[in-house]
Amino acid sequence: MRSLVKLIHPVAGATALLMVSGFLIATLLAELAGTPADIVVVKTAIPWLLLVLIPAIALAGGSGFRLGAGWTAPLAAAKRRRMPLIAANGLLVLVPAALFLAAKAEAGAFDATFYAVQAVELLAGATNLVLLGLNARDGFVLSGRLRRRTAV
Repeated sequence: MRSLVKLIHPVAGATALLMVSGFLIATLLAELAGTPADIVVVKTAIPWLLLVLIPAIALAGGSGFRLGAGWTAPLAAAKRRRMPLIAANGLLVLVPAALFLAAKAEAGAFDATFYAVQAVELLAGATNLVLLGLNARDGFVLSGRLRRRTAV
């Protein structure tokens, strides 16, 4: 069973990291270089893709807790502290924002409220991207796939 968890954890984590970065990149490209129709496509696709992202984050978190059970390493503790922040940011900010923005985009309502929520979503998404990236880096160090740099 542990070998299955060792396979699931990096796959789920990489999926989450790639999806969050993809959402940010698609949003920025649509907003900066796209048409209103492009924005509608991106904003209405994201809620459907949450059906993949949310389980990926849950699997990464759950498998990580299982793999790191009993670990006292500072990096493992840091990963454990970040996961509730990632989950809370996702469930309390990003999911509601994605659903709101999809509804507004579908209605063609690109108003000040749309862009205010869009700004919050971009900031929260970037925050989760950084936290997921830090967890990935620390996971590589803990697994021995990456050596930790020491101060000179």
